[in-house]
Amino acid sequence: MATDLATPPAKAARKARKRRADKVPLGTALLRYRWLYLMLLPGLAYFVIFKYLPMYGVTIAFQDFLPFLGYSGSPWVGLKHFEALFTGGDFGRLLFNTLFLALLHVVFVFPAPIVVALLLNELRLNILKRSIQSLIYIPHFLSWTIVASLTYVLFAADFGVLSGWIREFLNDTAKIDYMAQEEWFRPLIILQQLWKMTGWGTIIYLAALAGVDPNLYEAARMDGAGRFRQLWHVTLPAIRPTVVVMAILASGNLLDTGFEQIWLMTTSLNRDVANVFDTYVFYAGIQNASYSYSTAVGLFKGVAGVILIFGSNWLAKRLGQRGLF
Repeated sequence: MATDLATPPAKAARKARKRRADKVPLGTALLRYRWLYLMLLPGLAYFVIFKYLPMYGVTIAFQDFLPFLGYSGSPWVGLKHFEALFTGGDFGRLLFNTLFLALLHVVFVFPAPIVVALLLNELRLNILKRSIQSLIYIPHFLSWTIVASLTYVLFAADFGVLSGWIREFLNDTAKIDYMAQEEWFRPLIILQQLWKMTGWGTIIYLAALAGVDPNLYEAARMDGAGRFRQLWHVTLPAIRPTVVVMAILASGNLLDTGFEQIWLMTTSLNRDVANVFDTYVFYAGIQNASYSYSTAVGLFKGVAGVILIFGSNWLAKRLGQRGLF
């Protein structure tokens, strides 16, 4: 009787259902939820065929791979290609270029969807809010080829619209080819990412903001908190777990700067600052046919990404957050 009084009926019912579910045999569970498992099969097959089976090809990073000999006939060379990567003259420049772009991404691109979501959340006119959301979502659906073409039209030295406005504003007749200048490569890359990715990134944060209890804002207003105080003490703590999870996921892609965007923006004049691991793999593997060496570069990038994910997840838990796993 004491147990019945101490345990709420709903909680006791949930515990009873959980005990019954734990006792269900595996075959019975599979049969009962057969349609759910059937819906799972296409996604599972996709990951097995396109994600896990190709991982066998990673073995050529430890071989001098020759296509006509195949995986089994190519000679094994151990860590030869990794030694060539780390001791080669290109590694330092590649690492610096990649990490510099990753740092700019973390400082400017990652916080942008959060800021935009917070600003949209403060709008009270729904039609204006929905209109702005629709407008900033559109660039996400454009390919990087179109984005690079638009950048060329806007910043070309001869007929660029924005470059012409800049010359008029500065009262300068000299034409600057922003697309070929090394010092303008990274700002253009970050501007492209901000324009293309910010609107789409706000979807997750707006969904998190929609789950904030309105009673918390009411209580804050009763305590005399203004809009900024409500934002600081209610809104931001409410979406902090979402921000942490997105930061952990983003940490695994720090070395993944995106091949298509960088390759489309690379010219012979800015190649020294534009060459990153993604483009280097293309040049080494496709153009120079160094399959084993380029696979070693890609494997290094993948291992570094896994380490960064586990490291950032550990750091998040040390700081009192829930983490990703």
